[in-house]
Amino acid sequence: MMNGIGMGGGWLFGVLIAAGVVLLIILLVRSLGGGMKHDRPDEQNMPSRSSSARQLLDERYARGDLTTEEYQERIRVLGDGT
Repeated sequence: MMNGIGMGGGWLFGVLIAAGVVLLIILLVRSLGGGMKHDRPDEQNMPSRSSSARQLLDERYARGDLTTEEYQERIRVLGDGT
């Protein structure tokens, strides 16, 4: 004679154990750096605003679009120079 758990409850326990093992594997993979990144891809490699503004100024100065005085004044306004 079988008790209340018998064959009917055994398979449920096995499924719960398997689900727990899968969950532990997922958590382990995420903790080791394999998790999903929530940042947008275009923001991951973008410099900060001040450095991109400085880079733009550098490029304009190199092309000759700005005089030395204009360049130095704009750098001072950005706070990158003294």
